[in-house]
Amino acid sequence: MTEDHQELEASWWGDCGNTYGEEFKQLVYAEKMGLHAQNVDGKWPVYDLAGKSVLDIGGGPVSMLLKTVNGGHRTVVDPCPYPVWIADRYEAAGIEYVRQIGETYESDTHFDECWIYNVLQHVEDPEDIIATAKKHADVLRVFEWIDIPPHPGHPHELRYETLNEWLETKGRADQIAQNFALGRAYFAVVDFRPRFL
Repeated sequence: MTEDHQELEASWWGDCGNTYGEEFKQLVYAEKMGLHAQNVDGKWPVYDLAGKSVLDIGGGPVSMLLKTVNGGHRTVVDPCPYPVWIADRYEAAGIEYVRQIGETYESDTHFDECWIYNVLQHVEDPEDIIATAKKHADVLRVFEWIDIPPHPGHPHELRYETLNEWLETKGRADQIAQNFALGRAYFAVVDFRPRFL
């Protein structure tokens, strides 16, 4: 993500005080990504990771990892300059927060899963983000808006066929109109682990 796009994205989030609209949309993203919301001790949504480690590329100030329990190592990678309390919140939740672009992220940690949702339109090179995910995780969960022409802060128009090519799979595409999440979306769960006969 170029500096101009980062500044636009950060200014859109503002002080990150009211993020309900995006978190409401995340309920749709999570469901399409195969994550199942639970009510745990009066808290909802809660996603049980069953010990899995997760890398969230482009998780922003309100990563879905904040709503997870029973996780292994959890990391959010995002380049935007959010308020200082966002990093403090991640730290308090036991989530590693790395402020850098996803294209150049490197880690010795190999994750069980990588999550990418509503991110690829915003970045410098969407294909490089997918390559980073493949390098660092066994399973990739994706939800992305497609067929939207580029505009400020969103320099890429994503296509169904292109995402299938990058992900080496055949994902699903559907028209979404739920929780103020409106548009045509692509979603997939891709397992990159080798298969043995």
